[in-house]
Amino acid sequence: MLSYNLDIDERSTWLRTTPGEHELAQPFFCTEQGEFFARSGFFTERSDKDSYELFYTFDGCGVLEQGGKRTVLHRGSALLIDCRTPQRYRTAQSSSRWHHLWAHVDGPGVDEFAKMLDVGALKPTYLAEPIVRKHMAAIAANLELPGMLPTTVIGLSIHSLLAEMVGSAQTTDESAAGDEAVRRACALIESAYTEEISLDDIAAGANVSKSYLLKLFRKHMGTTPYEYLLRYRITRAKELLAETTDKVGSIALAVGFNSESNFSYRFSKMTGQSPRAYRESCPKPVVQ
Repeated sequence: MLSYNLDIDERSTWLRTTPGEHELAQPFFCTEQGEFFARSGFFTERSDKDSYELFYTFDGCGVLEQGGKRTVLHRGSALLIDCRTPQRYRTAQSSSRWHHLWAHVDGPGVDEFAKMLDVGALKPTYLAEPIVRKHMAAIAANLELPGMLPTTVIGLSIHSLLAEMVGSAQTTDESAAGDEAVRRACALIESAYTEEISLDDIAAGANVSKSYLLKLFRKHMGTTPYEYLLRYRITRAKELLAETTDKVGSIALAVGFNSESNFSYRFSKMTGQSPRAYRESCPKPVVQ
Protein backbone atom coordinates (compact mmCIF):
# COMPACT_ATOMS: atom_id res chain seq x y z
CA MET A 1 0.00 0.00 0.00
CA LEU A 2 1.27 3.47 -0.90
CA SER A 3 -0.47 6.80 -0.58
CA TYR A 4 1.08 10.24 -0.85
CA ASN A 5 0.67 13.89 -1.63
CA LEU A 6 3.75 15.28 -3.36
CA ASP A 7 3.19 18.85 -2.29
CA ILE A 8 6.68 19.96 -3.36
CA ASP A 9 7.90 22.95 -5.34
CA GLU A 10 9.70 23.04 -8.69
CA ARG A 11 13.19 23.06 -7.15
CA SER A 12 12.71 19.47 -5.96
CA THR A 13 14.64 16.61 -7.58
CA TRP A 14 14.14 12.85 -7.76
CA LEU A 15 16.77 10.51 -9.25
CA ARG A 16 16.34 6.76 -9.89
CA THR A 17 18.50 3.89 -11.06
CA THR A 18 18.19 0.11 -11.48
CA PRO A 19 21.19 -1.67 -9.92
CA GLY A 20 22.82 -4.50 -11.87
CA GLU A 21 24.56 -7.58 -10.51
CA HIS A 22 27.75 -5.65 -9.77
CA GLU A 23 25.93 -2.96 -7.77
CA LEU A 24 23.82 -5.50 -5.88
CA ALA A 25 27.00 -7.32 -4.83
CA GLN A 26 28.38 -4.20 -3.10
CA PRO A 27 28.11 -3.59 0.66
CA PHE A 28 26.42 -0.23 -0.02
CA PHE A 29 24.30 0.89 -2.95
CA CYS A 30 21.55 3.39 -3.69
CA THR A 31 18.41 3.01 -5.83
CA GLU A 32 16.77 6.43 -5.47
CA GLN A 33 17.70 9.85 -4.15
CA GLY A 34 15.90 13.16 -3.94
CA GLU A 35 15.91 16.64 -2.52
CA PHE A 36 12.38 17.78 -1.67
CA PHE A 37 11.29 21.32 -0.97
CA ALA A 38 8.09 20.08 0.64
CA ARG A 39 5.18 22.35 1.47
CA SER A 40 2.61 22.00 4.22
CA GLY A 41 0.51 19.33 2.48
CA PHE A 42 3.34 16.88 1.81
CA PHE A 43 3.03 13.34 3.14
CA THR A 44 3.92 9.74 2.25
CA GLU A 45 2.44 6.61 3.79
CA ARG A 46 3.44 3.08 2.79
CA SER A 47 2.99 -0.43 4.14
CA ASP A 48 6.40 -1.66 3.03
CA LYS A 49 9.31 -1.18 0.64
CA ASP A 50 12.29 -3.52 0.45
CA SER A 51 14.80 -0.84 1.35
CA TYR A 52 16.20 1.47 3.99
CA GLU A 53 15.62 5.22 3.70
CA LEU A 54 17.95 7.94 4.90
CA PHE A 55 16.56 11.42 5.70
CA TYR A 56 18.29 14.73 6.41
CA THR A 57 16.49 17.99 7.18
CA PHE A 58 17.91 21.30 5.91
CA ASP A 59 15.06 23.58 6.89
CA GLY A 60 11.56 23.45 8.30
CA CYS A 61 10.39 20.34 10.09
CA GLY A 62 9.14 16.84 9.32
CA VAL A 63 7.39 14.15 11.37
CA LEU A 64 7.90 10.41 10.94
CA GLU A 65 5.77 7.66 12.49
CA GLN A 66 6.61 3.96 12.49
CA GLY A 67 6.00 0.98 14.75
CA GLY A 68 3.97 3.00 17.25
CA LYS A 69 6.76 5.55 17.63
CA ARG A 70 6.92 9.15 16.45
CA THR A 71 9.91 11.40 15.89
CA VAL A 72 10.33 15.00 14.77
CA LEU A 73 12.98 15.78 12.17
CA HIS A 74 14.29 19.26 12.90
CA ARG A 75 16.96 21.13 10.99
CA GLY A 76 20.25 19.22 11.06
CA SER A 77 18.69 15.87 11.97
CA ALA A 78 19.54 12.65 10.13
CA LEU A 79 17.54 9.45 10.42
CA LEU A 80 17.77 5.95 8.93
CA ILE A 81 14.59 3.84 8.83
CA ASP A 82 13.77 0.34 7.62
CA CYS A 83 10.96 0.72 5.09
CA ARG A 84 9.94 -2.93 5.46
CA THR A 85 7.87 -1.78 8.45
CA PRO A 86 4.85 0.47 7.71
CA GLN A 87 5.69 4.14 8.00
CA ARG A 88 4.24 7.59 7.49
CA TYR A 89 6.14 10.86 7.16
CA ARG A 90 4.97 14.39 6.47
CA THR A 91 5.62 18.07 6.92
CA ALA A 92 5.02 18.92 10.57
CA GLN A 93 1.78 20.75 11.26
CA SER A 94 3.77 23.41 13.09
CA SER A 95 5.80 24.13 9.94
CA SER A 96 4.86 25.36 6.48
CA ARG A 97 7.82 23.57 4.88
CA TRP A 98 10.17 20.62 5.14
CA HIS A 99 13.28 20.96 3.00
CA HIS A 100 14.96 17.56 3.17
CA LEU A 101 17.22 15.14 1.35
CA TRP A 102 16.38 11.46 1.19
CA ALA A 103 17.93 8.33 -0.30
CA HIS A 104 16.93 4.69 -0.52
CA VAL A 105 20.06 2.75 0.41
CA ASP A 106 20.73 -0.97 0.79
CA GLY A 107 23.36 -3.68 1.04
CA PRO A 108 24.83 -5.82 3.83
CA GLY A 109 26.88 -2.86 5.02
CA VAL A 110 23.70 -0.86 5.59
CA ASP A 111 22.24 -3.80 7.53
CA GLU A 112 25.15 -3.62 9.98
CA PHE A 113 24.92 0.15 10.42
CA ALA A 114 21.15 -0.20 10.94
CA LYS A 115 21.88 -2.43 13.94
CA MET A 116 24.36 0.06 15.37
CA LEU A 117 21.88 2.91 14.89
CA ASP A 118 19.01 0.86 16.35
CA VAL A 119 16.72 1.95 13.53
CA GLY A 120 13.57 0.75 15.27
CA ALA A 121 14.09 3.31 18.04
CA LEU A 122 13.58 6.24 15.61
CA LYS A 123 16.26 8.39 17.25
CA PRO A 124 17.61 11.08 14.89
CA THR A 125 21.27 12.05 15.01
CA TYR A 126 22.58 15.50 14.19
CA LEU A 127 25.06 16.16 11.38
CA ALA A 128 26.65 19.32 10.02
CA GLU A 129 25.07 20.39 6.74
CA PRO A 130 28.37 20.59 4.74
CA ILE A 131 29.12 16.93 5.52
CA VAL A 132 25.72 15.80 4.28
CA ARG A 133 25.84 18.07 1.25
CA LYS A 134 29.21 16.68 0.22
CA HIS A 135 28.23 13.01 0.35
CA MET A 136 24.70 13.42 -0.97
CA ALA A 137 26.04 15.49 -3.88
CA ALA A 138 28.47 12.67 -4.71
CA ILE A 139 25.60 10.17 -4.69
CA ALA A 140 23.47 12.40 -6.93
CA ALA A 141 26.30 13.05 -9.39
CA ASN A 142 27.03 9.34 -9.84
CA LEU A 143 23.65 7.66 -9.39
CA GLU A 144 22.66 7.58 -13.06
CA LEU A 145 26.18 6.96 -14.41
CA PRO A 146 27.24 3.49 -15.62
CA GLY A 147 30.43 1.76 -14.56
CA MET A 148 32.30 0.51 -11.51
CA LEU A 149 33.81 3.85 -10.47
CA PRO A 150 30.45 5.61 -9.89
CA THR A 151 29.27 2.58 -7.92
CA THR A 152 32.38 2.79 -5.73
CA VAL A 153 31.94 6.53 -5.14
CA ILE A 154 28.31 6.02 -4.13
CA GLY A 155 29.23 3.18 -1.78
CA LEU A 156 31.93 5.25 -0.08
CA SER A 157 29.54 8.18 0.32
CA ILE A 158 26.84 6.02 1.90
CA HIS A 159 29.40 4.45 4.23
CA SER A 160 30.71 7.88 5.23
CA LEU A 161 27.23 9.24 5.97
CA LEU A 162 26.26 6.26 8.11
CA ALA A 163 29.61 6.35 9.94
CA GLU A 164 29.06 10.04 10.71
CA MET A 165 25.62 9.18 12.08
CA VAL A 166 27.04 6.46 14.33
CA GLY A 167 29.73 8.83 15.56
CA SER A 168 27.14 11.50 16.31
CA ALA A 169 24.88 9.02 18.11
CA GLN A 170 27.74 7.92 20.36
CA THR A 171 28.49 11.43 21.57
CA THR A 172 25.27 11.64 23.60
CA ASP A 173 25.50 11.27 27.39
CA GLU A 174 23.64 7.96 27.32
CA SER A 175 25.87 6.57 24.58
CA ALA A 176 28.99 7.83 26.35
CA ALA A 177 27.94 5.93 29.47
CA GLY A 178 27.28 2.84 27.37
CA ASP A 179 30.65 3.18 25.69
CA GLU A 180 32.34 3.31 29.09
CA ALA A 181 30.53 0.13 30.15
CA VAL A 182 31.71 -1.61 26.98
CA ARG A 183 35.29 -0.46 27.61
CA ARG A 184 35.15 -1.90 31.14
CA ALA A 185 33.77 -5.17 29.79
CA CYS A 186 36.48 -5.41 27.13
CA ALA A 187 39.20 -4.66 29.67
CA LEU A 188 37.89 -7.45 31.91
CA ILE A 189 37.80 -9.90 29.00
CA GLU A 190 41.34 -8.99 27.96
CA SER A 191 42.72 -9.36 31.47
CA ALA A 192 40.90 -12.63 32.32
CA TYR A 193 40.67 -14.40 28.94
CA THR A 194 42.80 -17.32 30.14
CA GLU A 195 40.24 -18.15 32.85
CA GLU A 196 36.66 -19.38 32.80
CA ILE A 197 34.60 -16.23 32.49
CA SER A 198 30.82 -15.98 32.21
CA LEU A 199 28.45 -13.32 30.95
CA ASP A 200 27.50 -12.72 34.59
CA ASP A 201 31.15 -12.00 35.41
CA ILE A 202 31.52 -9.59 32.49
CA ALA A 203 28.26 -7.76 33.26
CA ALA A 204 29.24 -7.42 36.92
CA GLY A 205 32.62 -6.02 35.90
CA ALA A 206 30.92 -3.49 33.64
CA ASN A 207 28.36 -2.67 36.35
CA VAL A 208 25.36 -3.27 34.05
CA SER A 209 22.76 -6.02 33.63
CA LYS A 210 23.37 -8.93 31.24
CA SER A 211 20.60 -7.89 28.87
CA TYR A 212 21.84 -4.29 28.74
CA LEU A 213 25.42 -5.45 28.17
CA LEU A 214 24.31 -7.55 25.19
CA LYS A 215 22.48 -4.53 23.78
CA LEU A 216 25.51 -2.28 24.30
CA PHE A 217 27.90 -4.73 22.66
CA ARG A 218 25.65 -5.08 19.65
CA LYS A 219 25.43 -1.30 19.32
CA HIS A 220 29.04 -0.34 20.02
CA MET A 221 30.96 -3.43 18.89
CA GLY A 222 28.66 -5.10 16.39
CA THR A 223 29.05 -8.42 18.21
CA THR A 224 28.44 -10.16 21.55
CA PRO A 225 30.70 -10.36 24.64
CA TYR A 226 31.17 -14.11 24.06
CA GLU A 227 32.15 -13.58 20.43
CA TYR A 228 34.60 -10.86 21.49
CA LEU A 229 36.10 -13.23 24.09
CA LEU A 230 36.53 -15.98 21.47
CA ARG A 231 38.15 -13.61 19.00
CA TYR A 232 40.53 -12.31 21.67
CA ARG A 233 41.54 -15.85 22.65
CA ILE A 234 42.10 -16.82 19.02
CA THR A 235 44.25 -13.72 18.44
CA ARG A 236 46.44 -14.56 21.41
CA ALA A 237 46.65 -18.16 20.17
CA LYS A 238 47.85 -16.93 16.77
CA GLU A 239 50.72 -15.14 18.49
CA LEU A 240 51.75 -18.28 20.38
CA LEU A 241 51.48 -20.46 17.27
CA ALA A 242 53.63 -18.05 15.29
CA GLU A 243 56.19 -17.17 17.96
CA THR A 244 56.67 -20.37 19.98
CA THR A 245 57.06 -24.09 19.46
CA ASP A 246 54.55 -24.94 22.19
CA LYS A 247 52.23 -27.85 21.45
CA VAL A 248 48.75 -27.02 20.18
CA GLY A 249 47.16 -28.60 23.27
CA SER A 250 49.27 -26.43 25.56
CA ILE A 251 48.38 -23.31 23.63
CA ALA A 252 44.69 -24.19 23.82
CA LEU A 253 44.82 -24.33 27.61
CA ALA A 254 47.00 -21.22 27.80
CA VAL A 255 44.40 -19.06 26.04
CA GLY A 256 41.42 -20.32 27.99
CA PHE A 257 39.99 -23.29 26.06
CA ASN A 258 39.11 -26.42 28.01
CA SER A 259 40.30 -28.86 25.36
CA GLU A 260 42.44 -29.06 22.23
CA SER A 261 39.50 -30.30 20.17
CA ASN A 262 37.30 -27.35 21.14
CA PHE A 263 40.16 -24.96 20.45
CA SER A 264 40.88 -26.50 17.03
CA TYR A 265 37.20 -26.34 16.09
CA ARG A 266 36.87 -22.68 17.09
CA PHE A 267 40.17 -21.73 15.49
CA SER A 268 39.30 -23.39 12.18
CA LYS A 269 35.83 -21.87 12.13
CA MET A 270 37.14 -18.35 12.74
CA THR A 271 40.25 -18.41 10.55
CA GLY A 272 39.54 -21.00 7.87
CA GLN A 273 42.70 -22.91 8.90
CA SER A 274 43.59 -25.48 11.51
CA PRO A 275 46.03 -24.32 14.20
CA ARG A 276 48.78 -26.45 12.66
CA ALA A 277 48.10 -25.10 9.15
CA TYR A 278 48.20 -21.56 10.52
CA ARG A 279 51.54 -22.22 12.24
CA GLU A 280 53.00 -23.62 9.00
CA SER A 281 51.84 -20.55 7.07
CA CYS A 282 53.58 -18.10 9.42
CA PRO A 283 56.95 -16.65 8.32
CA LYS A 284 59.84 -18.13 10.25
CA PRO A 285 62.41 -15.74 11.76
CA VAL A 286 65.84 -15.84 10.19
CA VAL A 287 68.47 -16.91 12.72
CA GLN A 288 71.75 -15.03 12.27
